[in-house]
Amino acid sequence: MALDLLLPVSEKLLAHNTLLPPQALGNCMAIHSEKLGVPDLEGVQIAIVGVNEARNAFEKKSDPQHTDPIRKQLYKLMYGNWKATIADLGDVPLGAAVSDTYFVVKEVMATLLNLDIIPIVIGATQDITYPMYRSFEVLHKMVNMVSIDSRFDFGVQETLISSHSYMSRIITEKPNILHNFTNLGYQSYFNAQEEMDLMEKLFFEGHRLGVLTQDISIAEPVLRNAHLVSIDARSIRAADMGSGPDFSPNGFDGKEICTLARYAGLSESVMIFGLFEGSNHPTSNQLMAQLIWYFIEGFSYRVKEHPLEASEDFLKFTVTQEELDLVFFKSLKSQRWWVQVPLYHEPHTKEVQAALLACNEKDYKDACSDKIPESWFKAQKKGFI
Repeated sequence: MALDLLLPVSEKLLAHNTLLPPQALGNCMAIHSEKLGVPDLEGVQIAIVGVNEARNAFEKKSDPQHTDPIRKQLYKLMYGNWKATIADLGDVPLGAAVSDTYFVVKEVMATLLNLDIIPIVIGATQDITYPMYRSFEVLHKMVNMVSIDSRFDFGVQETLISSHSYMSRIITEKPNILHNFTNLGYQSYFNAQEEMDLMEKLFFEGHRLGVLTQDISIAEPVLRNAHLVSIDARSIRAADMGSGPDFSPNGFDGKEICTLARYAGLSESVMIFGLFEGSNHPTSNQLMAQLIWYFIEGFSYRVKEHPLEASEDFLKFTVTQEELDLVFFKSLKSQRWWVQVPLYHEPHTKEVQAALLACNEKDYKDACSDKIPESWFKAQKKGFI
C-alpha cells in the first residue's frame, strides 16, 4: 500500500507536542509516528502529507522549504469549533530520481482520493502539482484546477518540468484529464505574451492580482468549481513572507491569501489542496500553517447543495437576452449563486444537457445588462463542465 512508504513525523516534533495545550491542533489529530506507524484512517476526512522534493526547482535553492517548521507552527494553532477529523501521515520519501518521488506522490494521492479523504500537501516546489493532478486518473473524471500564482507556469520548453513550467506537461501529456485551468493572482510582468495568448486559446481563465485585491470575493465561485487547488507562496507579497530573494514586493497580503484558503475549504468540489514554495523564515512558516488552518475551517463549514436536486431551497431567475436565456439560481441557505449552462452532449443529435457553473451576483447583474459572463462563455465553448 502506498501509504506504507510514507516517512513518520519526526520524534522531535512529537516531543514538542507534549508541551502544547490539549486544544492545540497537534494534540487533536492522529499522527504517523515511528512507534505507532500510519494511523487508522477510518473516519478521517483530511490528511496532511509533506513532500520535501526540490530537485526540479526553477531557481536552485540552497535552503528549500522543509515541512517540519510548518508542522511545528501548525501544531501550535488551536482546534476550532469543528467536527473535522484530521491525520498527519508524514512525508513522501525522496526517490532516486524526481520521477520516483512523483510516482509515490501520485499513488498516495490516489489512495486518499479512493478513501474520500482530502489531502493537504505541503511541498517544497510547485511542480509537485503535476503528480497530484495525475492522481485524479483513479476517479476517471476531468479535473478543474486552480493555481494561486503570480505566473501561469507554462514555461518555454514543453518537455521541461520545473516549478515554473509544470503546466506545459499537464496540458500536453496524454491522457489529458484537465478540463479547466484558472489562475488567481497573475502579475502581467511575470508572464510572456505567448503564455497569455495560450490561456485565451485554450479558454482558460486568468484573474489579475489587482482585480482580486479590489474584491477578493470574485475568487469564491472560481474555487467552488475547482477539484485541485495549488498555492504558490510566491504569489504572496514579500512583506508577509519575511522577505527573501524568491518573493516580490507585490502580491496577496496575509489576510487575502487566508481568505482564498478558506474559500477552497468551503468548496465541496475541492479534493486536493497544496501549498508550495515557502521559505524557512519564521514568518513564512507561520503564514503557511495559518493557510492550512483556514482551509480546515472552511472545510468544517461546507454546505452541500445543488440547485437541480433541491429546487425548493433556491430562487430561480431567468434572464432573457437577444439570442439566449440565462438561468441563474440563488441559494436561500448560503446566498451563493449558480448559472445553468446548456451544453450539447452529442453534436449529431443536438441533445442538450444542463450543467451548473458557480458564479456570483455580479454575473447575474451583468446578464441583466446583456453582458454574458466570461466563465459561462468559456464553459460553453469547451462543450462540457
